[in-house]
Amino acid sequence: MSEQFLEVDRLRYELLENINAVDSASKLTKEDSVCSQDVLTRIESVVLDIVTSLSRKEAPVLVLQNRNSWSNVSFDSAVGLHMSSDVSVSTLRSDCASSVSRFALILKVLSTIYKLVQSNSYATKRDIYYNDTQLFRSQKTVDAIVDDISCMLRVPRRNLHVGFISGDLCYLEEDGTRIDCSSSSTAVPVSSNVCGIKNILSSAKFVLIVEKDATFQRLLDDDFCTKLSPCIMITGKGIPDVNSRLMVRKLWDTLHVPIFALVDGDPHGIEIMCIYKYGSVSMSFEAHNLTVPSVLWLGLLPSDIERLRVPQEALIPLTPRDERKLQSLKSRPYLAYQPEWKKEMEIMERLKHKAEIQSLTSIAPDFLTRVYLPNKLRYGGWV
Repeated sequence: MSEQFLEVDRLRYELLENINAVDSASKLTKEDSVCSQDVLTRIESVVLDIVTSLSRKEAPVLVLQNRNSWSNVSFDSAVGLHMSSDVSVSTLRSDCASSVSRFALILKVLSTIYKLVQSNSYATKRDIYYNDTQLFRSQKTVDAIVDDISCMLRVPRRNLHVGFISGDLCYLEEDGTRIDCSSSSTAVPVSSNVCGIKNILSSAKFVLIVEKDATFQRLLDDDFCTKLSPCIMITGKGIPDVNSRLMVRKLWDTLHVPIFALVDGDPHGIEIMCIYKYGSVSMSFEAHNLTVPSVLWLGLLPSDIERLRVPQEALIPLTPRDERKLQSLKSRPYLAYQPEWKKEMEIMERLKHKAEIQSLTSIAPDFLTRVYLPNKLRYGGWV
């Protein structure tokens, strides 16, 4: 088994040699942690501004940062995508017909958040939506408002509970509950309060980020964590929630072991991997807590599709939307630091096809866990 992890161990030593430089760069721009009283004070400041405007018989406004614009984002190879200091803003007016409804909804969610922080309670965005479905009308409305408030207050968003984790890992929740993730057949939901986790114990040689829940479950069914023990697997079930990203960052900060991504060989899978590694435009204001620039692409590589001669009937033609996404990815600032990733994308363009991880079953039913992943890890088949 020692030979199995020879390349992984070598990679870890390389990462450890670079870690001081990376951590130093990250600390230069990382904000101080925000305590509960700070959150309450910032919400009270927003409300006070509104009350002051009303007392002057002026229409209250909310100033929101334009967090979805690439022009407001900078790239740092040690951090990922982060919001620029001179970010542009937009004004949400209470006396404008086009914005008064959103203005009111933001205040409603602010009130909910204030009560949660006061009582030291937690809620998911789903919980907030179901508190008044007729008012919010859609989950997307709540999602966007929570992100806007998080950005406006400069407070991290840590209130989801979606991802799953399994493997050689034990820790204590903030309330003292002991969590053991080592069951070979079941996974543990990622904590809704990752920052409160303590006493992390693990002998894992690596962490494997799995894009899709179906693949994650297949790896559990095939007893992957036992066969390639010790390791940790985590999935955000597609586009990752904040707590899944926080957990990956927590594991990196604590264990300093290689972190690999197993995603579909398509533009969507590549983008999800980039979110874990470099962050997203919409959450760039919290990049220092969420990104892990050391993440490596383990599979499914477009070059693997050629090398393994995956049957043509298992491949899917690229759609015009896929092609546009590829072009968008290739233009991202971080691709200049990832020439091997760019080569893989060019192979995908040349093949004009994409492949899901499940396509490997067309070679053999257990090819993923019996051959593909063990060989990738043993011989350093990552980029």
